[in-house]
Amino acid sequence: MAVFDLNSLIFFITFIIIFGIFLIFDAFQRNEKYAYLAYIMALLPVDFLWGVNYSEPLVVYLLLFILWILCLLRDLWGVHKNKKEINDIVLYLVLAIIIQLILTAILPVSIPTLQTNTTLWLFFYLPDIYTNTFTIESWVNPGVLISFRIAATLLIAFVIVPLIVDIKDEEVPLPLFIIIIGLFIFPFLYLSYVWLPAQTGTLTFLFSVVLFIILLMITRSGKEAK
Repeated sequence: MAVFDLNSLIFFITFIIIFGIFLIFDAFQRNEKYAYLAYIMALLPVDFLWGVNYSEPLVVYLLLFILWILCLLRDLWGVHKNKKEINDIVLYLVLAIIIQLILTAILPVSIPTLQTNTTLWLFFYLPDIYTNTFTIESWVNPGVLISFRIAATLLIAFVIVPLIVDIKDEEVPLPLFIIIIGLFIFPFLYLSYVWLPAQTGTLTFLFSVVLFIILLMITRSGKEAK
């Protein structure tokens, strides 16, 4: 692990302050949507920490998820107050995820030390949590892993639940269910892998069926008898 010296600490604190400014941007009452940039600004301290503490990528992503959860809590409160739209929230979160994935493909190639304790998924270097037999890697701290699992679950729940509530009582024909469920496949796959990697496919299928049932219960076909 690299040394977290005074200069690194100052940079890290500065990046946290920049994130904090956008996190509370609405408090400045500027009537601008720059508060959503907090999702992207969260990448600054996180990727800097990755560069300094490259041997602990799981800690890095735990921090990233915590920062994104803070953003979601702020924005979902805005949705509750009818001041924000869930679609805008998801858009900026997805944009931040895409940017982070691009960085995970570029940075470890430019800085080989960032490949430490990561594994290559397609073009992206992500934390190497499990062995080929789905046991936990020796470098992984069990306490950090549990915290990471909980943070990942909360992050996905804070996105999926409001989206489901948003389409409650809407007219959703049965064929559109396939498209909606398809949008949730990747979060379900990730959540299943994080908790039970050996049962990833089975859990994803279960989550998809449960979502299908929930959608049947809360949406309308538009052909109900008048």
